[in-house]
Amino acid sequence: MGKIKSFHDLEIWKLSHQLVLDIYKITELYPKKEEYRLISQLIRAVTSIPTNIAEGMGRYTRKEFINFLVIARGSVEECKYLILLSNDLKYLENSIYNNLKDRFDKLGRMINSLITSLKRKID
Repeated sequence: MGKIKSFHDLEIWKLSHQLVLDIYKITELYPKKEEYRLISQLIRAVTSIPTNIAEGMGRYTRKEFINFLVIARGSVEECKYLILLSNDLKYLENSIYNNLKDRFDKLGRMINSLITSLKRKID
């Protein structure tokens, strides 16, 4: 793999961006009454992930980048709860829920690995 020059080069950003696009499509099928409740919360949470990854890449130090990755990881967990709630409310089919959950789990593991790697380079 070549040198990482921008957030576009990060696999965690690519995966998180695709999750944003998918959540936008999926939430179009939610009931209208959820527009300013669950949909709004889920969109804010999912867009926070690639946004924080991108902003962290633009910071001057690894320590600052780690802080933004920690925030992104928190948003991953928030999304995992919101899709669970969506599934429990029958807004998501089980297969869609399981697919999303697996992808959020993978993203969380990838963010954790990057945080660990960056911390090693600081110490």
